[in-house]
Amino acid sequence: MGETTRILIIDDDENIRKVLTTILEDEGYDVESVDTAKKAIERTRRKFYNLALIDIRLPDMEGIELLTKMKNTTPKIRKIIITGYPTLQNAVEAVNRGADAYIMKPFDMEKVLEEIKDQLKKQQNEKRYSQERVAEFIETRVRELDVEKEVAHKKNT
Repeated sequence: MGETTRILIIDDDENIRKVLTTILEDEGYDVESVDTAKKAIERTRRKFYNLALIDIRLPDMEGIELLTKMKNTTPKIRKIIITGYPTLQNAVEAVNRGADAYIMKPFDMEKVLEEIKDQLKKQQNEKRYSQERVAEFIETRVRELDVEKEVAHKKNT
């Protein structure tokens, strides 16, 4: 990929932040962690992160509410909700609010790493698709302008 993949962990449990940070750094990711939604919003306004792991229960805001706040600050970030309180309602609401995945505690770290890799691959595909769409638009617009210029030239002669 050439650039370091940045991951933000948002969880009020210090032990979970430390364990996830250590494991993800060992996998080669650039990892930062915060313990509140407010800090997460501030970080995502200042820096781009490829992916966020968001605890569903935070001291200052529900993780599901944070999904929409982060969406406003960094639209391309992949967001994974992590929870020790899984319910169907939480899962549905998380997906409806923009979560890209939903992982339950206690973690199976192999599955967490697999999900992170899948989400990062989807992000790369979306980026590539967006770049292709922009290139197509520019090429089409250039052809349109050439035609318009040709028509204007014919009218003037």
